[in-house]
Amino acid sequence: MGQRHILHCDCNCFYASVEMQEHPELRGKSIAVCGDPEARHGIVLTASYPAKRMGVKTGMPIWEAKQHCRDLIIVPANYGKYQKYSGYVREVFNDYTDQVESFGLDEAWLDITGSVGLFGSPVKIAKEISARIKRELGITVSIGVSFNKITAKLGSDYKKPDAITIIEPENYKEIVYPLPAGDLLYVGAATQRKLGNYGIRTIGQLAEMNPEVLKGWFGVMGYTLSAFARGLDQTPVAKQDAHSAIKSVGNSATTPRDLTTDEDVWLMLVLLSESVAMRMRDLGSKCNVVEIYVRDNELSGFTRRRKLDSPTNVSIEIARIAFDLFKRNYSWPKPLRGIGVRGADLCPADCAVQLGFFSNEEKREKLEHIDKAVDTLRQRYGYRSVQRAVIYTDPVLGGINAYDDHNIHPVGYFHTA
Repeated sequence: MGQRHILHCDCNCFYASVEMQEHPELRGKSIAVCGDPEARHGIVLTASYPAKRMGVKTGMPIWEAKQHCRDLIIVPANYGKYQKYSGYVREVFNDYTDQVESFGLDEAWLDITGSVGLFGSPVKIAKEISARIKRELGITVSIGVSFNKITAKLGSDYKKPDAITIIEPENYKEIVYPLPAGDLLYVGAATQRKLGNYGIRTIGQLAEMNPEVLKGWFGVMGYTLSAFARGLDQTPVAKQDAHSAIKSVGNSATTPRDLTTDEDVWLMLVLLSESVAMRMRDLGSKCNVVEIYVRDNELSGFTRRRKLDSPTNVSIEIARIAFDLFKRNYSWPKPLRGIGVRGADLCPADCAVQLGFFSNEEKREKLEHIDKAVDTLRQRYGYRSVQRAVIYTDPVLGGINAYDDHNIHPVGYFHTA
């Protein structure tokens, strides 16, 4: 198999760019697109480059951002608008290939290996895409041109805004090895700190480590980090219609206040698990894996997952599994600001399963019937018409509408056949 040609396109300061395009009077000013300050989703989602130069960063509380930039203009987020623009950007991508894999609203990978015969070299295609998005939508993109997904993303991050960076096997070490290890996909803050404790600060140093040593530090993910650092990645770009076969359903929230107790976490996990389970039932699916995501008030986070003995879409069962995962993995060193639940490895709800010797299918069937009855009431009278008693123990946290306001269907980076 010959070398692939992969683009990673990243819309620069996407939410802010859309707002400046829709409101020209904001152009050139320090603006920050934020969640609703009244609900304390008051963090910066994205900022314009003038604001960034003043020290405003994504994830920063609004009050802190204003300390860095006194003239900061706060713009409330409008996700419907951003989804619309994201769709417009994708239409441009689709003119060049049907292998387009979204990574959030503002990023996507394109496999243009089969397109170079029609449209010219990978760099020519990248330049055309960049020019069209700027001309047709009034926003800019940074594009990485490379031979796999990991290195293409490093390329789009390498130079911003409105830039094209080419990373080929011949210049890979020259460009990539000096970069901080944290620039590598899936090296989060906690992993970067752990690597730093071992004296590994650059991607080059990570690449030169024995994979077995990394496996000892990070489990099987150590092998993945080693491969990524060395520019080895064969994961395919999902075809345009691949997202129709949804592999997972997840929901997460930045909480209206910091979570400080197990009771807070249980309430949030019940809220989120109900929305995830209801969405799975809408899709006629069950999950074989339950995953949680936890982020503290300094924006460090982790995920944990559990393979189930049999698939489920029962709300309370997912919540209990998620809570057990949390209890086993968090001892409250810091309050929490964000939490999420995901049902993964989906299968049809009527799929045949091997019953465990000790499984209580009769009890599960009763819970399924209860969930379906609640679904019917919520569809008729609104999602918040039926609530569990625990939701009323905290009006602030319980006020979140997890189904209508927060639900997401991300296509994960790692795909299963």
